Amino acid sequence: MSSTETTKVKPREGFSSRKVFIFAAIGSAVGLGNIWRFPYVAYEGGGGAFIIPYLIALVFFGVPMLYLDYAIGHRFRGSAPLSLRRLHRGAEWLGWWQVLICIVIAVYYAAILAWASKYAALSFTKGWGSDPEKYFFGEYLKAADTPGPTFDFVPGILITMILVWAVTIGVLAMGIQTGIGRTAVVFIPVLVIAFVVLVIQSLTLEGAGAGLNAFFTPDWGALADSGVWISAVGQIFFSLSVGFGIMITYAGYVSRKTDMTGSGAVVAFSNSGFELLAGIGVFAALGFMAQAAGSEVGEVLGSGGIGLAFIAFPAIINEAPGGVVIGVLFFVSLVLAGITSLISIVEVVIGAVRDKVGISRTAATFVVGVPMAVVSILMFSTTGGLYVLDTMDAFVNSFGIIAVAAVLMLAITYAFRKLPILRQHLDAIGSIKLKGWWPALIAVVIPILLLVMLYQALTDKLDAPYEDYPAQLLNVFGWGMVVALPLIAIAISLLPWRGGVSLEDEPEALVDGGEQA
Repeated sequence: MSSTETTKVKPREGFSSRKVFIFAAIGSAVGLGNIWRFPYVAYEGGGGAFIIPYLIALVFFGVPMLYLDYAIGHRFRGSAPLSLRRLHRGAEWLGWWQVLICIVIAVYYAAILAWASKYAALSFTKGWGSDPEKYFFGEYLKAADTPGPTFDFVPGILITMILVWAVTIGVLAMGIQTGIGRTAVVFIPVLVIAFVVLVIQSLTLEGAGAGLNAFFTPDWGALADSGVWISAVGQIFFSLSVGFGIMITYAGYVSRKTDMTGSGAVVAFSNSGFELLAGIGVFAALGFMAQAAGSEVGEVLGSGGIGLAFIAFPAIINEAPGGVVIGVLFFVSLVLAGITSLISIVEVVIGAVRDKVGISRTAATFVVGVPMAVVSILMFSTTGGLYVLDTMDAFVNSFGIIAVAAVLMLAITYAFRKLPILRQHLDAIGSIKLKGWWPALIAVVIPILLLVMLYQALTDKLDAPYEDYPAQLLNVFGWGMVVALPLIAIAISLLPWRGGVSLEDEPEALVDGGEQA
């Protein structure tokens, strides 16, 4: 008797409609990086001129990669490991590599979300005081003088991290539609409304025009710099949640008749539209800060990321008329964007565990969520958490997400030869026909770009220690993690699957309402 006949399993969970799926996918894509990374990357990449490589990267890089993830998940109806196992026996380990990457990202992403939650509360009273930089690093994070992990816990961070994980686990335990779907349908419109109000408020500030000029004035000479084009590709890559299992997982939760290419275009352009909106709001506020300080916009922008969110913006809020409103809207937006992204990241792990061992959603949520929460809290509620977070983020993005995406595309194209099947699947159900242009991008153009990005990241980190951090920190949480993840993934792929799960490509047998997970 075959494994598919031994156990009758429940129908696979799913989103109730295409609309809910799109909201959930947008919720995953729109995250912290849209708000604090894109404005800085665009400014450094030539301002208004950056829009050209950005849009080209979106159309010829981001959207095709999104379609690849959708094709795998929607065609093979499983988590990342199960979908890839059904695609080809030798592909399963790539799915577990993606799962492990999601575990790493989730444990530190929760810490940043906890910081944003704390600052959302502080923004009502400008509780960071007159020196936001001193407060953030000194009073709030209590960052250790020497980079590296510590066991000195910071109660203020500990409490908010517990709350973040409680909300995340609670939403995921409610299920795909009731938890993830409904959360996205509520949170994403609220996020957009909050950010539109923030942008309007920022545009009324004195000096906002100068900020927008700095953001949109094109530096056409930047287009001759290959680094700007690579930067545009990187921004699209990291902001669309492609390459590490999220969209594979989500695509397996929608009806077989769903228009995946049309849905992907909506998600991709919605994500980029929000990034442009974020750029307008952030630079209008930075223009005010520059005018008040008598300096250039670039001088108050800093390096983007954490510095922009937790130092530059509190400084703006301290000085701006109606600063409390701006502060509340900004940090609430960070929380809303962050929580929907964190939920999607953890769902990749839950879906994989459920498929592999066959336990209920509630059990899988707690089996996955509680250990991740404990590790996250122990590592990042300490005085050394910032340094560990920075190291893990830098290395898992460069040598995790980019590497697995490149390997996956090359393997599907040349080793497994499954690209025609995936294209046929999307063309059969999609409103946007892929024909020959999509396979060419997936087989040649995009892997080359990813390998260039990988080489660039490798040379940068080999030329000099990242941020001049100690070798022990980099070797354990940087290079050590990079090497360990694919090896662990291979080991997990050798473990047996539960009885009752079909490991073969049987799309006709897996119909809506009775799909085997």
